[in-house]
Amino acid sequence: MEEGKTQAAVLMVPLPCQSHLNQLLQLSGVIASCGIPVHYTGTATHNRQARLRSHGLKPNNATIKFHDLPTPPIDAPAPNPHAEDKTPMHLASATTAYAGLREQIGLLAQELSRKTVRLVVVYDRMGTEAVRDAVSVPNAESYSFNCLSAFNLFLILWEAMGKPFELRDAALFQKLPSVRDFMSEGALYFSASENIPEREGDIHNTIRLIDEAYIRLMSREEISGGKKQWAIRSSTAFNLERESSSHGCLRWLDQQATGSVIYVSFGTTTSLRDEEYAEIARGLEMSEQRFIWVVREADRADIFAGGSEVRRIELPEGFEERVRERGIIVRGWAPQMEILGHPSTGGFMSHCGWNSCLESLTAGVPMAAWPMHSDQPINATFVTEVLGIGLWVREWGRRLEVVGAAAVEDAVVRLMASEEGKVMRRRAAEVGATLRKSMEEGGESCMEIERFISHITR
Repeated sequence: MEEGKTQAAVLMVPLPCQSHLNQLLQLSGVIASCGIPVHYTGTATHNRQARLRSHGLKPNNATIKFHDLPTPPIDAPAPNPHAEDKTPMHLASATTAYAGLREQIGLLAQELSRKTVRLVVVYDRMGTEAVRDAVSVPNAESYSFNCLSAFNLFLILWEAMGKPFELRDAALFQKLPSVRDFMSEGALYFSASENIPEREGDIHNTIRLIDEAYIRLMSREEISGGKKQWAIRSSTAFNLERESSSHGCLRWLDQQATGSVIYVSFGTTTSLRDEEYAEIARGLEMSEQRFIWVVREADRADIFAGGSEVRRIELPEGFEERVRERGIIVRGWAPQMEILGHPSTGGFMSHCGWNSCLESLTAGVPMAAWPMHSDQPINATFVTEVLGIGLWVREWGRRLEVVGAAAVEDAVVRLMASEEGKVMRRRAAEVGATLRKSMEEGGESCMEIERFISHITR
């Protein structure tokens, strides 16, 4: 090693959407806790967002240096709750603007490269343009980070590349919606391997125990050019200090019976119409089950912009008063990992974003699947059809229909108060215990992290 240089340093380049920011911040914590310098870069606005919403979890002995780059001009329209297509197009301008950081990220990479033998650039697969200069630094070694499941990304690439080989699970794949049903041609190309810079390999935010078959398929020459594939589930793979125990919903959970509460949340990118919120409210009331419901508007590109135009969701008159003995409404950010990990939580009604799926699986909580857009219908199929620990609130083919109160009630009751739900809860508990064990010292997931660290410091 050259005098005064580290063996390796890592430059993290996330996409400016909450789940992407969060996943790469958690991965940063894993790597930094192994004693490797990590540099997390983005606009000042989105770095602040990542730190604010880190669930109050901090990796022990981990040091992450944040690099706040000047924020490029961003058109930040309000979410449109009336759009039939729930794809969050109001965030498109922010992700596109990130490509404008290419030169600044390249200059930062050059600066960091002079202080280390190997600069490891980890970049969000959906934000490749921002790292075109950084990955060409002479001593840089790059890895694309996949925020989807390997199951999901493989299907996208397999279809985008013209289905270059036959798949064994033909019956399952016949049930899946075509990728082209929920991703534009541009998005398909954006995900294809030929649009990804030359790289050492791919990192998947997943766990081999549930995704091994598709990680293997991802490594095929036709899909990734035979690149190395790593499965690193980071959010529960290291010791954490918890600081959010004072949140009111957690104190409320402490007073509920084991497995008696369904958690309802549709993520940070989905905007629903008032009538859709009204139907969910009536369905939860009719179910007579205990619940925590996160009621919030979708994120804007700048969550700190505020202003009087920020929408407040109105629920049916008298609803909150009628259900206050068995339900709690959270209007804002909720500590989702702690809610799912609480023993009183017995089910999760979700949009099926992959991070939410993984958090639910790891906690051992079954899901009522209500996919809204993008990768979510494939995730929902994976949870319900492949893993068998979830049920559909509404199938993807009926996505343009308003889900009525009766359908919401039916899904909640089936998951929380039926024999079918009991079977799913047992199965989910078994899967969760297995996944958590794999993340303990000596477990497969923990060893995968060790293998990756050994590889980048070789």
